[in-house]
Amino acid sequence: MTECIQDRLEFSSSQGRREIVAEFNGGTISSDGGGLLLRETDLKMNLLARFSQCFLDGRNPILIEHSVEQMVQQRVHGLALGYEDLNDHDQLRHDPLLGLMCGKAEPGIEPLAGKSTLNRMELGTGMPTRYKKITFWRDGVDELLVNVFLEAHSTAPRQIVLDIDTTDMALHGNQEGRFYHGYYGHYCYLPLYIFCGDHVLCARLRPSNIGPAVGSRKEVERIVKQIRQHWPEVEIILRGDSGFCGDELMTWCEKNTVKFVIGVARNKRLEGLIAGPLAEAKQQFDSTQQAARVFVEFQHETLNGSWSQKRRVVAKAEHINGKSNPRFLVTSLDSEDWENQKLYEELYCARGDMENRIKEQFVLFADR
Repeated sequence: MTECIQDRLEFSSSQGRREIVAEFNGGTISSDGGGLLLRETDLKMNLLARFSQCFLDGRNPILIEHSVEQMVQQRVHGLALGYEDLNDHDQLRHDPLLGLMCGKAEPGIEPLAGKSTLNRMELGTGMPTRYKKITFWRDGVDELLVNVFLEAHSTAPRQIVLDIDTTDMALHGNQEGRFYHGYYGHYCYLPLYIFCGDHVLCARLRPSNIGPAVGSRKEVERIVKQIRQHWPEVEIILRGDSGFCGDELMTWCEKNTVKFVIGVARNKRLEGLIAGPLAEAKQQFDSTQQAARVFVEFQHETLNGSWSQKRRVVAKAEHINGKSNPRFLVTSLDSEDWENQKLYEELYCARGDMENRIKEQFVLFADR
């Protein structure tokens, strides 16, 4: 075989104006240079260092080669750069740029943790075992997420809106807690999210054989308590869809001065209560051939006693595309400050931006 040694290749140019060459003298090159900006951001926030303190390391200190902080940085930076699988770290552990981001003394020479070491850290829960000696403190992680949100404000805001929602996380194997979800039409988990603007305050992984609101009161109570320790005067509004229209959550909000605006699932009884406004909206549509909305409110209680008291319900009687499209909200907000149309269009509909935050989570963790 002929051995060819060439450090420069020339290519023909269709325009003939510029020389196109390939050279191989660049040394070690990475396409992940943007990770250095991510590292600087993390150093400024001191985020991953604090996150690593939420883990308990039961390993023998004398035998430790990769610290928990370095492994946390390796995994989080890898995810942020698009390396989802632990198998990726078979090669990434020798990457000098990632080694630099994780604080290795000699990046590129001193390897990072392998996939098996990272896997033992990720699967460590509860008490340490012989093979999984690294565990995590869930309460510490929960507290850190809220602290990051609080630190992002130089002064206490007058009002904040907490958005609560669930979504599906598709599963393709026989994972623990795997169930089929009829609404989403596949096997999945049903994680619970709570956001305030761009900030994630809660991300709780759950099986999909439970209702959306299961455990939500506990999570909201925990977050509100921590926020009010720093901002005792802030007005808090909880916003969610009809999956969270349960008496337990609403009653807790009413007893703890947390306002709420939550969707209510439509039914024949509710639609019957707004028959007049629906007819009015249809008449407007017939005359203009444009979508018509009429907003009304009424005090409502459930017939089966699932609500412990009467509550203000705001209805949107809409006629669009030749058919009725009614929607309902239940709220503890005062009608003098939040009249019906403003409440629906300006406050409730703004939760669509929160759904974008959830989509961003799944761009980062697609199909995991």
